[in-house]
Amino acid sequence: MRKRLRKIVAGTALFTVELVVTWSVFILCLVLFFWLAKEVLPGRELKFDSRAFAWADARATPALTEFIKGITFLASRNFISGAGLMLIGYFLFVKKHKWYSLKVPVIAVGSITLNLILKYLFNRPRPLVPHLVDSYGLSFPSGHAMISASFYGLLIYLVWKNVKEPAWRFLLITLLSLLILFIGFSRVYLHVHYATDVVAGLAAGLGWVILALFVLNKMEKFSKRNLHPVVKGEEPPVP
Repeated sequence: MRKRLRKIVAGTALFTVELVVTWSVFILCLVLFFWLAKEVLPGRELKFDSRAFAWADARATPALTEFIKGITFLASRNFISGAGLMLIGYFLFVKKHKWYSLKVPVIAVGSITLNLILKYLFNRPRPLVPHLVDSYGLSFPSGHAMISASFYGLLIYLVWKNVKEPAWRFLLITLLSLLILFIGFSRVYLHVHYATDVVAGLAAGLGWVILALFVLNKMEKFSKRNLHPVVKGEEPPVP
């Protein structure tokens, strides 16, 4: 009895910590995004952006440029679309977790759609410095940064929930986090985004994945509690 009680208390404490950290990060993302939006709206060039370009240019080499081009591809729409379809297939036919297969397209497509809306609203042109890769469209917030934060943020969530071995969990989460940061840096290095675009994109993408997972998890719990018994011809549980 005492062992079971300790397990319940530990589980409740862990849930509370996760909840507080998650929503603290969400609020921080919102504050950071809107603060950056306020700074870039007047259309002036910020010292932070020019210093970021200068810092990246000081480290540029032909080999690093080719490596960075490969990194930035990992957040392109073509790659994310293919990787997303593979994940959906895995959760539908191998893992047989239909709600995970729903979360992937909702978060990925939602992130792309939200990014396009935000770009249209803020209407910030791309940097005037020569671009090292082809780019088009508007600049704020960075689509690559936002999509990578959402998609790979979802993978971090899946690793946290499903990888039981602490060492593997830590390694995978660290690698995915570094990938998100490298993708963000790649957009500044290639001169296709201001640093403020990238930071705002990371904040918006992380905020979106937290909000989307919260809503989808609530829907999943509601479905399992109320809809599944009805489909099976059972009475739903009394609240």
